[in-house]
Amino acid sequence: MPENPLIARLLDPHQVVVFDGAMGTMLYNKGVFINQCYDELNLRAPDLVRDVHKAYKKAGAEVLETNTFGANRIKLAQYGLEAQVADINRAAAKIAREVADDDLLVAGAVGPLGVRLEPFGPTSLDEARAAFREQLQALKEGGCDLFILETFADVHEIEQAILAAHEVDPTVPVIAQMTIGSDCHTSYGVSVEDIAQSLDAFGADVIGLNCSVGPQIILDAIEKMTPVTRRKLSAQPNAGMPRDVSGRSMYMASPEYMATYAHHLVQAGAKIVGGCCGTTPEHIAAMVEGVRPLSPRQPRVPSRERRQVQPDVPPEDPGVQPVPFAERSKWARKIARGEFVTSVEIVPPRGVDASKMLRDAGALRAAGVDAVNVPDGPRAQSRMGALLTSVLIEQQVGIETVTHYCCRDRNLLGMLSDLLGAAAVGLRNILVITGDPPKMGPYPNATAVFDIDAIGLTNLVSQLNHGLDPGGNAIGAPTRFAIGVGVNPAALDPAHELKRFEWKVEAGAEYAITQPVFDVKQLEKFLSTIEHTRIPIVAGIWPLVSLRNAEFLANEVPGVVVPAKVIERMRAASAKSKEHGVAEGIAIAREMLERVKPHVQGVQVSAPFGKVELALEVFRDTLAAAEARTA
Repeated sequence: MPENPLIARLLDPHQVVVFDGAMGTMLYNKGVFINQCYDELNLRAPDLVRDVHKAYKKAGAEVLETNTFGANRIKLAQYGLEAQVADINRAAAKIAREVADDDLLVAGAVGPLGVRLEPFGPTSLDEARAAFREQLQALKEGGCDLFILETFADVHEIEQAILAAHEVDPTVPVIAQMTIGSDCHTSYGVSVEDIAQSLDAFGADVIGLNCSVGPQIILDAIEKMTPVTRRKLSAQPNAGMPRDVSGRSMYMASPEYMATYAHHLVQAGAKIVGGCCGTTPEHIAAMVEGVRPLSPRQPRVPSRERRQVQPDVPPEDPGVQPVPFAERSKWARKIARGEFVTSVEIVPPRGVDASKMLRDAGALRAAGVDAVNVPDGPRAQSRMGALLTSVLIEQQVGIETVTHYCCRDRNLLGMLSDLLGAAAVGLRNILVITGDPPKMGPYPNATAVFDIDAIGLTNLVSQLNHGLDPGGNAIGAPTRFAIGVGVNPAALDPAHELKRFEWKVEAGAEYAITQPVFDVKQLEKFLSTIEHTRIPIVAGIWPLVSLRNAEFLANEVPGVVVPAKVIERMRAASAKSKEHGVAEGIAIAREMLERVKPHVQGVQVSAPFGKVELALEVFRDTLAAAEARTA
């Protein structure tokens, strides 16, 4: 494939790219009746098409789609235009290319054939592929940079389109998008998870969804697709569902509404966003602004260098010098000294009675554990808030907490308010996380905010430690947070995890806590990749209590990898008795703790099902040794 920085950006799984919006909607608004062939306008009224492309370019779209959604031989035959397939597609590509120039990409748009394929229709798979190949070849000849196959409902049909695209030119990127109903299934009953896996297997470079439904349902679907594919995802929803207004179908979603959901879609994993039916340049302009804060971080340019290029930029307030890390908390002091820290994760109660949790925290304090880790709605569960839970523990028990704080439930203003309040009441240790999507929890219809992610929140907390709010305004005395972040040594995409970790460190992270570790070699391998940006690492340890628990973690908890040999050990022990299963789980956790000690600066042991005594069993030898050293 030619070295084209625009194509490289399109295919980069972490880069956010905005496509244009509806072509048909705009042509209809210009007075073209729906009984006409919109594809023929490329020959008969090219200026109409050109003006639409110009409007989307002005709106900030980075990719223009050709006006060729129905320009295949079978659909054009309805207008007696089947002999002009090549002319129509080449003209469409040239019009878009002229507007795009070298600044934007041109995507050759290809829709379904409009007929059923075998075994449910008379058109064979070979005939379908030939029809797609004819259209795609003309689009390439006209100057398209990539192919976008969109609004397909049949996975067998889109497979033929993908194969045809590869036959025309295997170096041209292919985006494959299907359409779904409100139940997140195609009209053929295929789930979005199966869509993702199928399009992945067919060899599309980018996979996604468009049309038929509005952004809410597309968001639901993207959240389901993200865990089952490593392909870059795209989402181009309609401007809501059409409504009948005085006999006309109208799309009612406002540009602001679409911008909000574009933001959510990117947070959910769709790195290509755009619009389908009902969207206009106004919608795309709003979406461009909506996703701007989520665009991948480019290498940071020091403010001094920026001002050398742009001397009119006003000077930035550098804030105050942060309180030294070692002086912010006992937890931070031990880490700063290079001492081994210990913590136990206790999940807050579901109701208002915190008595058991406080008794457990007291037991940890008495045993000599350094801190209590307080998760913030893990797996999208609704529990007592992590901030107030931490206040209860610190004030009533006297042991420090490491408070998890997630981005899922609050907008930027809410986070700022929470953090200022937390600093005022004395909370010092914070673990910044993005948060699990609501679909994982018991209230799947709850909405997620995700105004910023963990990287953005780390930046925010670092600013507060410099005495500045997100706008660079002084807040008076700086906060004194010891800033921690999460990291997953067993991530499906190690390169992406490394990149995000580097961004977190650049943003101000001062220590990191890993997902539960069951494979020490995997941890060692990951640690070797972060030596250039190493901060203190605290390893997560999870005492398994049964085979069922091990299988649940391995299959249903994102980011946790349980090796087969560990599951087999739990299977053999659990077959003997429940007690043997618990004992084996603790033995495995102890082994993990001893093996990770040389590589990390502390451990966080989870209390499975709230059983703090199991966590303390894992710590028994470590705490005894620490007590002996201080005696």
